[in-house]
This record gives sequence, C-alpha cells and structure tokens, in this order.
Amino acid sequence: MTRPGRAGVRLARLVFGLLAAAALADAAVNSSHLGHFFSFFTVESNILGCVVLLVGGLVDPDSPGWSVLRAAATLYLTITGIVYAALLAHQDVGLISPWVNDVLHRAIPLAMLVDWVLFDPWPTTSRSAALGWLAGPLAFLVYSLIRGPVVHWYPYPFLDPRRKGGYTHVALICVILALGMALLALVISWVGDRRSAAWGPR
Repeated sequence: MTRPGRAGVRLARLVFGLLAAAALADAAVNSSHLGHFFSFFTVESNILGCVVLLVGGLVDPDSPGWSVLRAAATLYLTITGIVYAALLAHQDVGLISPWVNDVLHRAIPLAMLVDWVLFDPWPTTSRSAALGWLAGPLAFLVYSLIRGPVVHWYPYPFLDPRRKGGYTHVALICVILALGMALLALVISWVGDRRSAAWGPR
C-alpha cells in the first residue's frame, strides 16, 4: 500500500533511479567488453540500486521482502562507495566518462544511504539475518576468483593474485573487507531498527 505524503520522496527516487540508469547505459555502450563490464561489483550494485530507486519511486512498496531488498541494495552501494574511495579512486575501474564514474561511485551510493537513513520502509532484521546480506559480495568474490584465471582478467587490482603477494595478499584483503562489510551490515541494520522504532506504526 502506498503511503500518503510521499510525492517528494518518490520524485527524488525516480530522479536518482533515472540518473543511475543513464550512467549504466552510457558505461555499457562505451564498454569494450560487456562480459567484463557486468563483472564489476560497482555495476552489479548500481543495477540493483537503480531498480530499487525506480520501483520505490513508481510504486513505493512497503512489504517486508521489499524492505529487505532495499536494505541489501543500500549495503552493497555503501560498500561500493567506501571501497572506491579507500582503494580505487586512482585506479582504472573501466569507466571512461568522469560523470559516469561520479554517479556510480559517489552519487548513487550517497543517495541510497541518505534514503535509507531518512525514509521507510525498514525491515525488522536480526543481526544474523543482516549478516546474511553479505551473500551478495561473497558470491561476487567467488565468481571473480573463478572467472579470473579463465579469462585472465580481474575486476579490481586487490583481487588479482598475479600481483605482488599472490593469493596470500588477496586473502588478507578479502578478510579485512569481509570484517568491514560485516560491521557495515550491522550498522545499517541498527539504523533501520532505530528509525523504524522512531517512525512508529504507519
């Protein structure tokens, strides 16, 4: 059921959803290898975020399943923004247009995070369920490490075992990232719980 008084929220979601769609389309058109393009976590997380924003703007659902998907999309895009800022800001991430890079790595992650903090729906989630949201990044990691040796390409330098340190270095980085992501998932879940309690029944 759509809640009243949501016109501004829905419009903002539509605007950012369309912005994400435009950036993804531009990046895909300018990509030299679509297989590689769709193997970036940035692209995958932004596709999910784009869908969540557009559906949130057009339909504004509030079902429990939808709120969990929204939480996962927020987590994945927050991971995208943080990892880019910390590890990839000066690396080649396969995006030619500066505006596309800014939209996918900065604008959409920030928009999703702000939307999560300010507006419902938020799921009622146990801490163990929140950690289950990490299945997405874990699946991406497994896929990348299996596909990498086959196509001789890795989406990010820190996942490339051909660099100095080999698989030991990759494993260390992955452990550090996994711990950070787990903490982030718990924080996002906690924020949702707090906001839901403060918001009260709709």
